[in-house]
Amino acid sequence: MRLSAVATLASLALATGLGDARAMDASLHAEYLAFAAPVSAWTTDRVRPEEVSGLDIVEMRDLGRVPVVDLTERPDDLWERIRNGFAIPNLDGPLVVERQAWYAQRPAQLKIMVERSRRYLYYIVEELERRGMPTELALLPMVESAYNPMAYSPAHASGLWQFIPSTGKTYKLEQNWWYDARRDIIASTHAALDYLQFLYEMHGDWHLALASYNWGENAVARAIEKNRKAGLPTDYASLSMPDETRYYVPRLQALENLVANPVAAGIDLDPIPNRPYFVTVTLTRDIDLRVAAKLAEMQVEELVRLNPGHNRPVIETSVAPTLVLPADRAERFARNLADHDKPLSSWTTYAAKSGDRVERVAAAHGMTLDRFLAVNGLTRNARLSPGQPLLVPVKGAGAEPLPASALPPTARAPAAATPRPAKPVASATGAKKPVKSAKASPPAAKRVAKAPARPAAKPADPSRSAPAVKVATR
Repeated sequence: MRLSAVATLASLALATGLGDARAMDASLHAEYLAFAAPVSAWTTDRVRPEEVSGLDIVEMRDLGRVPVVDLTERPDDLWERIRNGFAIPNLDGPLVVERQAWYAQRPAQLKIMVERSRRYLYYIVEELERRGMPTELALLPMVESAYNPMAYSPAHASGLWQFIPSTGKTYKLEQNWWYDARRDIIASTHAALDYLQFLYEMHGDWHLALASYNWGENAVARAIEKNRKAGLPTDYASLSMPDETRYYVPRLQALENLVANPVAAGIDLDPIPNRPYFVTVTLTRDIDLRVAAKLAEMQVEELVRLNPGHNRPVIETSVAPTLVLPADRAERFARNLADHDKPLSSWTTYAAKSGDRVERVAAAHGMTLDRFLAVNGLTRNARLSPGQPLLVPVKGAGAEPLPASALPPTARAPAAATPRPAKPVASATGAKKPVKSAKASPPAAKRVAKAPARPAAKPADPSRSAPAVKVATR
């Protein structure tokens, strides 16, 4: 298999300082749709160096002089802002060239990944700049999850930043029956940047910090110590590491190169407005995601993409009181909410009793078995434990679960799940991910705050008040 001349030459042009291109053995991989696939899953079709040098030149582009950047002027395009904040030393080598070619040859897949990122990039860039961190790190979810907040790996890593359960707990990312903060855009971003800062402070080197994020800081520390004892260099490129980690930083560098100069790579990178994409709304009463979407006048699937942390079709405000809305939908949500005189939720909780079976509970509450299992994240052979919380419709409410495309990747109830009282949930107003190693604890000072508990709900008065809403720009 041969690269097109433009794509190949563009990849070589982007990777400056690589030395003699004839010495490069660029491994070109067969079509594999999941960007985060492990190296072991790839198939290769080798291209000899002489084949690269013998390509017919289809087009030569004069990219012109590198423009002078005025950092005091706020760019209109978020990509330009990201480019201005690049600060990690460049990594050069055949693996970077190979990854550039891999991405550049898949423009349709790259476009999907970039389109997903549009919802989240502004917020992540804001957080990086606030902390004084390199903006290349805003591209890291492309490597981790292809910017899919529902991404879930065989090692149970979840969300944009692919936290495994133990590391999520270390960084105070709550994981319970109602909610998994590893998928929450805001909470997981705070935790990921906390962790990356900790790793950089540990190593003083971003390449080693990124390798630690993928492989685990203890594993990287052992590799460094092994080289030190052998009198070998201890930089990222000199360490012995798994293939997955060996390709990890080159993937990020390849994406950085494509963003830095998309014209040279022959790709289209549509501008992203340099302004907040979403705002947050603090709720004081529970609400179905379907109802929230209706009040915001948007599709429920799009609402879930901004609020992917919920395991159930209802926002339980005592666990996660924040609703994320597109910036242009907050006003109409608040206006429609104030005029809303119907129940905000059609779900309630039922505490399983001894001897309960899923078929019987489903039938007793007028649900098909498949719908009951989907809503509660259960399988057909699930055994119910006494006191286990189960979500069922309020009698006569006609509750609707989320569409299949908006369901979380897994919603199994933790053994220690705590049910809330059996009551209506709301008042009447209101690409396969590679296996990730476990990561050690961060400094105690770096934490993501836990959602505050909600006071006991008061009886609702439909004629008087809607849930209090506080809007914050993100």
